[in-house]
Amino acid sequence: MAPLPSLSSRSVAVVKRSSPKSFRLFCLLFGLAPALVAGFALPALAGAPPTSENAYCGKGNVAQFGDKDGIAELPKTCYYTGLDGTPSPGKSIRVGAGSDLAAAIENAQCGDTLLLPAGASFDVKVLPSKQCDDQHYITVRTDTPDAKLPPEGSRISPAWAGVASLPGRPPFAQPSGGPAKLLATIVVGRADGVGVGDHIRFIGIEWTTLAGANVGRMVTAEHANHVIFDRNWVHPAEGAEVAHGIGMNDGAHTIAVINSYINGLNCVAVAGRCTDATALGGGRGQETVHTIKFYNNFLESAGENILFGGGASTTNPTDIEIRRNHLFRPMLWKEGEPGYVPTASGHPYIVKNNFELKSAVRVLFEANLLENTWGGFSQTGFSILLTAVNQADRCPLCRVNDVTLRFNRIRNVAGVLQIANARAKTGGVAADGGRYSIHDLFADDLHDHDYKGGGAFMLLVSALPVHDVQIDHVTAFVTGALLAIANSGAKLPNISVTNSVFSTGGRRLLVASAGAANSCGTRVQAQGSEAVLQACFDPYKFDKNLVVSGRGTLPKGNIVVGSPEAAGIRDLKAAIGKDPRLCHAKGPGCSKVSPGAGAASDGRDLGADIDAVETAIAGVE
Repeated sequence: MAPLPSLSSRSVAVVKRSSPKSFRLFCLLFGLAPALVAGFALPALAGAPPTSENAYCGKGNVAQFGDKDGIAELPKTCYYTGLDGTPSPGKSIRVGAGSDLAAAIENAQCGDTLLLPAGASFDVKVLPSKQCDDQHYITVRTDTPDAKLPPEGSRISPAWAGVASLPGRPPFAQPSGGPAKLLATIVVGRADGVGVGDHIRFIGIEWTTLAGANVGRMVTAEHANHVIFDRNWVHPAEGAEVAHGIGMNDGAHTIAVINSYINGLNCVAVAGRCTDATALGGGRGQETVHTIKFYNNFLESAGENILFGGGASTTNPTDIEIRRNHLFRPMLWKEGEPGYVPTASGHPYIVKNNFELKSAVRVLFEANLLENTWGGFSQTGFSILLTAVNQADRCPLCRVNDVTLRFNRIRNVAGVLQIANARAKTGGVAADGGRYSIHDLFADDLHDHDYKGGGAFMLLVSALPVHDVQIDHVTAFVTGALLAIANSGAKLPNISVTNSVFSTGGRRLLVASAGAANSCGTRVQAQGSEAVLQACFDPYKFDKNLVVSGRGTLPKGNIVVGSPEAAGIRDLKAAIGKDPRLCHAKGPGCSKVSPGAGAASDGRDLGADIDAVETAIAGVE
């Protein structure tokens, strides 16, 4: 992997996907576990990753990701989304308010730009495919001049549609003259969402639904290709239950959602029409979904902010780039929180996780901020789930392979990672799950019982063997266990956790078997963490980690201390790391030099490169 530029650190929150009841019990009992990195060294990094929109993709869609990050292969294809690479050199055509937008596109020539009046609404069901080419995109945009929109590469917000703020959401950017109706609106009335065609770029568009309409998905890119949603606001009508934002299924390829704001996707418990809401995702069907890009978006959904897989399919979504996104849900959706507002039925929204892969190959998940996830429904509040699933025995080829998670921040969740190759409720298993490179992750502000979860770092569940998991240079301050393992089969190969800094709640074993009597490690738990690791993994590496814990021991080569002060962590209190850096000298906030300073196998400090994480996610919130 080529050296990366320098970066700075930020917090991200992750949530967990739905699991069988037994998995939920494991989580609740064990609070979950530490990250592991297989016995392969990760490449030395020069600092933070690049932050620009097309940092890994040159003009002409030339991929520049590099070959591998540790054990994981990086994406091989990409989508160059700069305006200079997706030209519309034809005519500019004004479309009257209330006109038939689909007809206007049908009558346009490839390369034309359609200008929609700001503040006007267009009822749309399906937009035609034009079979254009890479030098002749059709641009559909607001007629607001560029000077009054956020510049290319910058995120839009609801303020450009006249909304100054949204309750419970972070403050967002505003037009120079204050909130104003500068977007054109497409109104979705079709249950399956507005279908889009090919070689089309949407700029400055608000997508919403008819009040009271039975809409399950707002936009569908099924069979679509070369589609860019650039500086769009996607949201259902006020109070509407709409499950999905933009979906990429059955042949969708070369699709990008960039610099956009998506909020309000939800399913209501007990009384609702749906059970699993997502802002972005897909990957199901008979035709391959590939070359997907999500960059610099605010993504809000009750279920999963991003989900790939989870349905009938004969293929796996491939080559996915997810960078510099804010994966969020408002705490106003959590019962018992100040300002909690129940839905009209009196029931809460169904909450699951931030990011989940049930089927995906070659995924780069970099420089994202994830926050606010809790349990109480079908999951227990993990933020990130890598869980290959043969959903309802209708996806025997589904697998999750070659996933790179790096320079991400997670906060205010009930668990960090769940990695599982588990059986579907109908008994089937996925084709494979493994080759995960996870590094320079910072997670804190973990919760357990109050968030109906276990507060663990990682839960590892395996029916089909999970393999080749590298966890390196992670900093995670959790309230539960480091690692909980549920595996009743063969020992899992090439599991590695190295060069990391953890703190735990001290109420549970550091490494524990979370399975039934026949699960690995169950009979040897009383002998300590090393006995459990040896019973569950072969080969494995658990080395050069600094752990703050009042309970348990780890294999030789790790450092276990009783307090943040003994660990030389600058500012760590109640699982919140206001300054998680290690002390290099005595001074303010540092009573001693940290035993983890310069102690990593690569000569760096143990734990995540916090400066790099902060640089990577600067401006994401």
